[in-house]
Amino acid sequence: MLAVADSDSYLKWAACLLADLPEGCVTDLVVVRTPIAPSPEQIAAAVSGRVGGREAPPVLSARSVRRTAERMQPDVILVACTGPVVDVLVAEVLGDLRPRPVFVSGLPGISVPATEKAWLFRSGCDLFVVHSEREVEEFSMIARRLGGGGAVGLARLPFLRFEAASRGGNRVVFATQAKVPREREEREAILRALAELAGRRPDLDVVVKLRALEDERQTHNERHHYQRLWREMGEPGRLTFAAGSMHDQLTRAAGFVTVSSTAALEAIALDVPSLVLSDFGVSAEMINLVFEGSDLLGTIEELAEGDFRTASAVWCAANYFHPVERNDWAGLLTGLVISRPRVPAKSLLDGPEHAAARRRARLRVEVPPTMLQAGYRAKRRMRRYLKALT
Repeated sequence: MLAVADSDSYLKWAACLLADLPEGCVTDLVVVRTPIAPSPEQIAAAVSGRVGGREAPPVLSARSVRRTAERMQPDVILVACTGPVVDVLVAEVLGDLRPRPVFVSGLPGISVPATEKAWLFRSGCDLFVVHSEREVEEFSMIARRLGGGGAVGLARLPFLRFEAASRGGNRVVFATQAKVPREREEREAILRALAELAGRRPDLDVVVKLRALEDERQTHNERHHYQRLWREMGEPGRLTFAAGSMHDQLTRAAGFVTVSSTAALEAIALDVPSLVLSDFGVSAEMINLVFEGSDLLGTIEELAEGDFRTASAVWCAANYFHPVERNDWAGLLTGLVISRPRVPAKSLLDGPEHAAARRRARLRVEVPPTMLQAGYRAKRRMRRYLKALT
């Protein structure tokens, strides 16, 4: 299997998924160069060691990814990328490889509610991997309604590690999310509550766990970076800002809080008492609808008081913590590999009405980064592209 990632969150997902393959599988992992490619530090944190015989996967142009695939002739290509990049890699850059590999894609975290947009961009893939029985059901309904694509497979979120956090941990970890909450004032309110908690509990180290440093790119744009906000607020208070491994933070945690981050699932797996803030709404737009019924929803006031909870066992069984024997993605993949000749998945984005959008997306994986900085038109295209990312 050759895995191709384009951003920090997809790279982490790909590296973990490769590590969960059965023993004996030969794998390689590369990063395709786009405007949201992770930094060397993000790459090191995502792979957390050796993957495919390298200390860190190389960052390659789309043409170099193509040459790597031609040389490797993989049975499977895992396209672990944002939606438009999946589409252009499968449809144009890698689509005419012979023999044709099985194309696999998926989503790296919470994907409730399922969206047509996510399915459309990945409808040229033979297997679509998601991580809860609820997600399988919702995406299967979209597949039946829209057509295209291939099978929908179930896998445990590969970065969930089921072990107890260090008892006596002294950290409260706030996991940031790039997209929500959107407004500056909302983010400032969270920081003030964290500072209030730190003031009330001097025995606790309150850590704002960043997805990326201020000068690093993420899968999604972050309008108001928490570290910059805190500096501009000039508030007295004892907060620590950290990037790097979420797992390292959680193993020393006494409590965890987020608005919608997938890291909430890591905290549940590590038995860390948690809180999912509901002050800004519980909705698809806030990416926290899935936490309804989890017993984890709470308020900023409860955060300031350190009121953390344990997730409902019933909710866990339906959302991401299903029995391992329910996972079927590896079996589906094996069947696709051995069932040649086969009918490949049909992309719903093929056709003249999508040609212009696909050409714009292709520019993002072919034009050198220095050229992407030049000219008003190039910047406008980049903004349109980033807005379209899924």
